[in-house]
Amino acid sequence: MAHAPRSPHVPARDGLRASCVALPAGPWPTVLDFLAERLPALPRQIWAERMAAGDVLCDAGRPVPPHAPYRPQQRLYYWRHLEAEPEVPGEEQVLFQDELLVVADKPHFLPVTPGGRYARQTLLARLQRRLGIDTLVPLHRIDRETAGIVAFCVQPAHRDVYHALVRAQGLRKRYEALAHLPAAPQAAPGWQTRTSRIEEDPERFFLMREVAGTPNSETRWRLAEARGSLGRYELEPVTGKRHQLRVHMAALGTPIAGDRFYPEVLETAEQAPGFDAPLQLLARGLTFTDPVTGAERVFESRQRLAWPSAAAGTA
Repeated sequence: MAHAPRSPHVPARDGLRASCVALPAGPWPTVLDFLAERLPALPRQIWAERMAAGDVLCDAGRPVPPHAPYRPQQRLYYWRHLEAEPEVPGEEQVLFQDELLVVADKPHFLPVTPGGRYARQTLLARLQRRLGIDTLVPLHRIDRETAGIVAFCVQPAHRDVYHALVRAQGLRKRYEALAHLPAAPQAAPGWQTRTSRIEEDPERFFLMREVAGTPNSETRWRLAEARGSLGRYELEPVTGKRHQLRVHMAALGTPIAGDRFYPEVLETAEQAPGFDAPLQLLARGLTFTDPVTGAERVFESRQRLAWPSAAAGTA
């Protein structure tokens, strides 16, 4: 469903792109019958109300009424509605914009794209509302809990070449973290490397874990500064596995301050979000050679991680 081609006649609403569903061959008398059976997260009556309100469109951008007969090999478009979507504090900053790219500085707790309990309270939706650009697509992702730089492609014609750059690991990312110092001193100063195999936890979908096997993740790291029980670490992910930096830091015995998942789960993905005590992880810098223009692109976050008062008072 998510990968069906999108109609140019269906605009974003309130910064939110329409979801798209393709209609297969089937026995449904009406479109409403299909939606009620195939997308049962919404009751049939709610689907009927939304169709009557013009919130379900065809490829041509025209409303599809509840009594419309079912015709396969077409597509429908609808917008997600969340009754109790959390209001995420903080404001994104646009660091750069031209005809090819938009680069934003994301606050903690703001998801990059819609999913789960978030639709309009996402970086993508906020930027689409703010800039009036419906075609934005993120080149890469960072966790909801992580703050910092995210780059977006502006023009659909250039998406493939930018995504090819990402697949070839052409984005050079720099992160900064405040993390708990290990009980024993670090084995060696300067840059070090952590490699391991990271896979999704089979019992808890919201977690990743290190397992035996051929490494599929790599992070360069170094301790840049120590204050009391915390250290400021510089991190350079070579690969881009989900939660990679958090998993690697916890495995090194230096979990990131404010991490609610690693090394110990303090809350589940289903719990209502709290916006205090943010994860002390910042996507600090992004550098790459632009595949369209050949120019060197260098972007730096304007945000800074704040040392806790106890650590700040200790040299």
